Amino acid sequence: MNGNRPDVSDEDIGMRAFQIRKEKAVERSMERLRQGLKSSWSFFEGKELDDFRWMIGELWAFEKRADWEDLHFSKLSAEDVRAIIGYAQKLRGDTHNTVETLELVGDIIRARSI
Repeated sequence: MNGNRPDVSDEDIGMRAFQIRKEKAVERSMERLRQGLKSSWSFFEGKELDDFRWMIGELWAFEKRADWEDLHFSKLSAEDVRAIIGYAQKLRGDTHNTVETLELVGDIIRARSI
């Protein structure tokens, strides 16, 4: 085995590590949401949950880590989830208000995290 580094840059490694941390955080959040919603979980279809999952990933990338840790997904209501899904669908169609939308979604979750 030679001592040469593979054709992977430090930037590539950093980007992949970021993606892995993001995916793990989103999966933990989705599991907490599912546990919190209990039977209401079944009201959501796959596409809706994909939109919610995407939005939570965007929020994870946007939020400060300390602020992220204070978010309690298990306390969200089905109505909160529907509102977040609506924001996700709107944001996917028009990215002009990304920061404002992410702040609104964060506010919805923070309101339940008190």
